[in-house]
Amino acid sequence: MKNILFVRRALRALLPGAVALLAAPMISTSCTEPETGSKSLRGDGSGVFVVNEGTFMSPSASLDWYDPDARKIENDIFSRANDIPLGDTAQSMTVHGGVGYVVVNNSGVIFAVDLKTFEVKGSIEGFTSPRHIHFVSDTKAYVTQMNDPRIAIVDPTSRQITGYIATGGTEMSSVEQMVEWGRFVFANCWSYDNRLLVIDTETDEVTEEIEVGVQPASMALDKNGKIWVVTDGGNDYVAEAIGHEPPALHRVDAATRIVEKSVQLDENGFYFKLDVDGTGGTVYLLNGGVWKFDATAGELPAEPFIEGGAVSFYGMGVDPATGEVYLSDAIDYQQAGVVYRYGAAGALVDEFEVGIAPKAFCFVNE
Repeated sequence: MKNILFVRRALRALLPGAVALLAAPMISTSCTEPETGSKSLRGDGSGVFVVNEGTFMSPSASLDWYDPDARKIENDIFSRANDIPLGDTAQSMTVHGGVGYVVVNNSGVIFAVDLKTFEVKGSIEGFTSPRHIHFVSDTKAYVTQMNDPRIAIVDPTSRQITGYIATGGTEMSSVEQMVEWGRFVFANCWSYDNRLLVIDTETDEVTEEIEVGVQPASMALDKNGKIWVVTDGGNDYVAEAIGHEPPALHRVDAATRIVEKSVQLDENGFYFKLDVDGTGGTVYLLNGGVWKFDATAGELPAEPFIEGGAVSFYGMGVDPATGEVYLSDAIDYQQAGVVYRYGAAGALVDEFEVGIAPKAFCFVNE
């Protein structure tokens, strides 16, 4: 897994012209410079948190807040509010019960933060390397991990790990995202694997496994009970263990557990991400550019919704309330990254500077 991460970072740094979109207008955005110890109140209103990985093996991860109405970015809000660094390699953020949960991978911690003041309310520790948190209820959540063949079960009220779910993987395993359908949670096994796990939330056990392509990297659930899964196909390191194949998009029926269709993708896409809009009726695929299609579509559109141009987009998020698309450029993983905001029709609305290696987005709609 670590070899894969280092190879991807090295290749990404060599990509030319990853500073601005070709032929895209430059749009000015108000930036707030971070100040040590400076408290920052979000106030009321909708917006988006930007989760920045930072530089691997250093405590340079950060969290930003963007107000789309004011077109204003507040940088490094976690450190400013708490006078401590966020940590090493922030991975994702989830909001539940009015609290934000920020997962910091290499630091092995999940911070619970106030959504208005960004101050830490508590933390959950004891993980190998957490990736994503999914709330089954107010008193139970699942946390996927890297380099650990277990999913952690967490009590968010006590902020303690209460148990584990065996994934049947190896020490190189990495279970990533989770989606819930009925009483079952589906989780994609990415690193050196080709499975989706079906977890019964009543027994906290894996009841079924669904084989898809090599290395399911991202997935999303649509309104029709279909799970869309993009597989990256692996690389030379993975090929030695489980083989290599072209990346592909798969549609899995959550009820029958059948892979209904698979579509081969462009191998030059490099980073892959899936999302759905707020209705669950439209699917977005990051593969070089952004491909947008109806959840009932039989094939991908002929042209992308948003062109990749000179930028190799690293992360993607779709605002469930507005349908706006946010795309991030990590540039060289050493300097401040850039986020591009596109309207629901695909036109560039804004761009703004964020932290190092912007990876994920978490939307708050009020």
